Amino acid sequence: MAFGFSDAQSMAPLRLDIHKILEDKSATVGVAIWGSHQQDDTISVNGHYRLPMQSVYKFHLALYVMHQIDQGKLSLDDQITIDKQLTKTYSHLWSPLRKQYPDGAKISLEEVITSTVAWSDNLGCDILFDLVGGPSAVQAFLHKVGVTELAIRHPEIQLQADWSHQYQNWTTARAANQALRIFYENTNELLSPESHSFLLNVLKGTQTGLKDIRGGVPEEAVVAHKTGYSGQNDEGLIAALNNIGIVFLPDGSHFYISVLVSDSSEGVEGSHKIIAEIAKAAWDHYQS
Repeated sequence: MAFGFSDAQSMAPLRLDIHKILEDKSATVGVAIWGSHQQDDTISVNGHYRLPMQSVYKFHLALYVMHQIDQGKLSLDDQITIDKQLTKTYSHLWSPLRKQYPDGAKISLEEVITSTVAWSDNLGCDILFDLVGGPSAVQAFLHKVGVTELAIRHPEIQLQADWSHQYQNWTTARAANQALRIFYENTNELLSPESHSFLLNVLKGTQTGLKDIRGGVPEEAVVAHKTGYSGQNDEGLIAALNNIGIVFLPDGSHFYISVLVSDSSEGVEGSHKIIAEIAKAAWDHYQS
């Protein structure tokens, strides 16, 4: 596995720790870790690799939806119709909304966003894509705000229909961190304070990926994060098991971390462990 680093000497111990974690792994792993204190407080390991996003892109989608709300085009109170036929169309995909409303329902946009991000709901995801103009509109928005190292081409219904499609929805680890930073630091007042607070709290309430970043930091740590997982193909290969997030430290500072595990033969537990060990190494580094 090739490694590429661009960071300050102060990050050398963490760089070495990550190298040790990855050196014997049968997977391609992209890592970006950025601290909040100084400009050179960064580390990148294969951070420029284009790797499948999977459901990580639900964060990017939600960011655009919140921006549309601030533009007056949508409202969290808008009532969204989920008809019974739609629940049948998505019967093979993960969707807490589909399970909760098997016969369809009218629910608030707020509930759709929360389920999409916090529970990685695939039906909710595609409802949001339909509301804002599809994947291309979300990609154009991210490119406009400066996050150019990503491509968003397929909604979930298409993404899950063909194994190869997920490689066309890609990001780099450093672009994932960039999107997190633009959101959290609210660059150019991208979101209103209300929208920023809402989405941050949804990310803090994410219920997936508890063995990933959350598995490597103390239980009481606050983490705002989003996951992505491809499942395994017939050969047991995992195309994507990802977690990106903002980790808040006891001293009030934070760091951004994106770990994208791709084409992994380490199994589900082994792939989770890669992310957890890198997150622990980062936590220990910033705590020391």
